[in-house]
Amino acid sequence: MRRVVITGAGALSPLADSPAGLHAALCAQQSALKPIELFSQDGFAPRLAGEIRPFEPKDYLGDRNIRPVDRTARLLLVAAQQALDAAGWTPELRARHEVGLVLGTTFCSVRTIAEFDRRAVQLGPSYASPLDFANSVINAAAGQTAIWHGLRGANTTVAGGEASGLLALAYAADLIRTGRADAVLAGGAEELCFESFAGFHRSGRLGNACTVPFDARRDGFALAEGAAMLLLEEAEAAAARGALVLAEVRGYGESFDTGSRDLSSGSAVARAVRLALEDAAVEPGDLDVLSLSANGGVRGDRREAFGVAQALGPAGAVKPVAAIKAMLGESLGASGAFQAVDLLATFADRVVPGVLGLGETDDDLPLSGVAAQTRTLDQLPRLGLLHAAAWDGQCCAVVLEAR
Repeated sequence: MRRVVITGAGALSPLADSPAGLHAALCAQQSALKPIELFSQDGFAPRLAGEIRPFEPKDYLGDRNIRPVDRTARLLLVAAQQALDAAGWTPELRARHEVGLVLGTTFCSVRTIAEFDRRAVQLGPSYASPLDFANSVINAAAGQTAIWHGLRGANTTVAGGEASGLLALAYAADLIRTGRADAVLAGGAEELCFESFAGFHRSGRLGNACTVPFDARRDGFALAEGAAMLLLEEAEAAAARGALVLAEVRGYGESFDTGSRDLSSGSAVARAVRLALEDAAVEPGDLDVLSLSANGGVRGDRREAFGVAQALGPAGAVKPVAAIKAMLGESLGASGAFQAVDLLATFADRVVPGVLGLGETDDDLPLSGVAAQTRTLDQLPRLGLLHAAAWDGQCCAVVLEAR
């Protein structure tokens, strides 16, 4: 199979509007979690969230008409533009060669869908906006981004909860490996809105007193928003055009376990990690750093930790762990892509962000590499494992190698 490399990255987050800025803020342990201003929390116990503010799309996209695209698509447009620019994919190059797009998202334009329905129900069908209707499908953001940036290749939207961003990365790598594409933008996007907030609040999954991953006091997560994209290319094609290669996608694995719905089992986690290592031909001891999706969930963090430890064994369970949602919050479909962007930066500067606010962990936490303080590794890391787990049992692991 063909080799897959990463040649560019983009990120728009509550902490920073670039990959380098995001990594610097995470390593400085800046928190994105603040009182919500996008919507009223009346009727709900107030929570903090990672909200991008101020966000003026024209600062990034110029004076083109953005009225037809909603907030999710606007976030994605910015991150995609950054990744294309960083990889050197100019409009002229995109006119000659196809670039695909694989987007990971949990809800995509759920706010637009809800507003469209509310207006039609409350005021009547004649008040339903045709512009809103165009954004009322889950692949609207991916379609709008392809139109905006002239991306003529495969266009796919992957919905897998918190694992969506990594699932998109794995799917895009598979397209290139198997010869169905030569260049693909892949990552995730999610907006913060009342509809998703209300749903998670009512389900009891939002944290109140402590949203710190792996902390013994944790009681849930804090929502966030943003977009992060990576430009994946076939290795020989990237070399032929003189592209700077940031990393190689060595392998990936996916697993789904309906028995994990209660978040009491790490079997799906372990299976995804084992599949990724096997695909990459990498031993657990070869890994230099782990990036996990722990978000403060009481059972979810535990399930991930035990599943990863089960797959890696003693040689891997001591590796340094990044759990960036301590600072960034849970950005759902965008979260796995943010993990990947941060890992690329760790490959370059050896710095692994600490877990902000971490106090005592569970007594039996099997990963000794979880630490409160930001650490600088003794040497540049070569291999990193990304893992993301969704509440419904969907898991995805990706192995990256620095280049």
